[in-house]
Amino acid sequence: QVQLVESGGGLVQAGGSLRLSCAVSGGTFSSYTMGWFRQAPGKEREFVAGISWSGGRTYYADSVKGRFTISRDNAKNTVHLQMNSLKPEDTAVYYCAASRNYLIIASQGAYVSWGQGTQVTVSS
Repeated sequence: QVQLVESGGGLVQAGGSLRLSCAVSGGTFSSYTMGWFRQAPGKEREFVAGISWSGGRTYYADSVKGRFTISRDNAKNTVHLQMNSLKPEDTAVYYCAASRNYLIIASQGAYVSWGQGTQVTVSS
């Protein structure tokens, strides 16, 4: 299984932007579909965005569509989540995850490797 390490979280005001990164090691990165999930205090972990192994297909949760952009660099074994127009309700711990499924699946059960998470806090 691959190992994942997230970075880029922090505190930002509403309307601001952050870019999360996930460095992947220990496997063939380009063979994995990648996803970002988040978990707010007292809530279940939820799907945010996913990207196919080639980067040619992406999928977003309705709550972030038009504001967040997922991308990947297979040469650098990294996946990014550009977050714009942030809202207080985006506050959560954000997790990077890897799946061997060809399809982008929003269910956590499809993902075999997870990072430790990075905190994003959006103040009003």
